[in-house]
Amino acid sequence: MSIRKEVTLSLVSRRPAGLFAAGLVAVLVAGLVAACGSGSTASPTVGAPTPLRVGLGYIPSVQFAQFYLADQAGYYREAGLEVTFENKSDPDLVTLVGQGVVDIGIADGTSLIPAVSQGIPVRYVATIYADFPSIVFAKASSGITGPADLKGRKLGIPGKYGSSWIMLQALLASVGLTPADLELVEFPKYGQDVAVREGVVDAATGFVNNEPVQLELSGEKVVVLTVDAITPLPGPGLITGEATLAGPKKAALKAFVAATLRAMKEIAADPLKGWDAAVAVVPELASDRETQLAVLNATVDAWQSSYTDANGWGAVDEGAWTESIDFMSGLPDSPVAKPVTVDQLVSKELLP
Repeated sequence: MSIRKEVTLSLVSRRPAGLFAAGLVAVLVAGLVAACGSGSTASPTVGAPTPLRVGLGYIPSVQFAQFYLADQAGYYREAGLEVTFENKSDPDLVTLVGQGVVDIGIADGTSLIPAVSQGIPVRYVATIYADFPSIVFAKASSGITGPADLKGRKLGIPGKYGSSWIMLQALLASVGLTPADLELVEFPKYGQDVAVREGVVDAATGFVNNEPVQLELSGEKVVVLTVDAITPLPGPGLITGEATLAGPKKAALKAFVAATLRAMKEIAADPLKGWDAAVAVVPELASDRETQLAVLNATVDAWQSSYTDANGWGAVDEGAWTESIDFMSGLPDSPVAKPVTVDQLVSKELLP
């Protein structure tokens, strides 16, 4: 990959080490070795496996390779778990996790902070994406090299909602701009990559492991603008309901987290393991091997940061959450209904 990643200047205090919300990389190794012994994840129970309903994103994809690998390699089974995957949209998943219908799922901070502020009892328990995956991308030939260059440009968005909308406002605020300083073009069917390629827009929001990857594979040089050094929005991570966390499945949840992080580390060392596991679940991925492997490699890159190197796989950066709460609460159309604190959002009880 040769995607150029623009590092922007921070207007807020940056967390001590790392590019983004919380982490996933090194310190876990010793903990997993101790917990896993010969390579298996310690079982929370003896006897019948504990069933866990696991909510992933809306569409099965290579981006969930770590869950597929942990399942197929037997890590969940060795941990005494019987895992069932369910694909849900982000808003639905947060609600179902809060209700205890789904035991554990994946969502990011821009979804969780508003949900908790509205009384949905969910907690973020482990980081998956150390870098926030929502980005702005453009052709290198556009002359866009930083957020200030977006002024007056046409920018494609899926709509004025969700993680990409929060990210865009943070990115623009870093150079004193607002969305009103741009010409926004909505693409309800998420065709931003095509719109940028064909010049319908100058830039677009997207995901670091999706649109810019595909655009570069088409032969274009790409510039990617990230929010990581501006406002460290917490990336997608594992969430569970407060009642589930306090209930009899707590040990099973902890074992699930450890097994998943173990699979992530293995994929980081050998992405083909993740590829094979994903193809076993979604066979059609094999028809576009080059693109899907590039997406997986970009996904693995987003799992890691200098913060994860210092604090371990899955670690949650509470300082980053505080900054995100402050930023989102101060937005003109803030989605934060009532004040919330990090203690209401995050639990570290399940981390290795």
